[in-house]
Amino acid sequence: MKLLIINGPNLNLLGTREPDIYGNQTFKEYFDDLQKKFGDVELSYYQSNIEGEIIDMLHDARKEFDGIILNAAAYTHTSVAIADAIKAIEIPVVEVHISNTHAREEFRHKSFLSPVVKGVILGFGLKSYDMAIQSFL
Repeated sequence: MKLLIINGPNLNLLGTREPDIYGNQTFKEYFDDLQKKFGDVELSYYQSNIEGEIIDMLHDARKEFDGIILNAAAYTHTSVAIADAIKAIEIPVVEVHISNTHAREEFRHKSFLSPVVKGVILGFGLKSYDMAIQSFL
């Protein structure tokens, strides 16, 4: 099985950005742990702060991967274009969030992606990615 993790804007700052919400571990450190833990799954990782690059990656992933784990970060709450890209591809996408977005600011309660993804996992810190991988197994 080949899975792609796509992280959106500002998630390149994990480990230093708001550690009380996002923790102290960088995503690179965590991704290394995921690869060890799920050695039978071929995991790839992509991060971009640019909406169009995330859309391009979703389009390209349909040719190579069995599933996508997407943390679109703030684009979750604003991007009809990313939602349309998910609808346009045939591979399953699981929406992931590190924090419980419903316990945060009101604008984070609405997701344009949730209606078009296989499932949503949020609020379990970085372990949300573990759960998303397990949903594909």
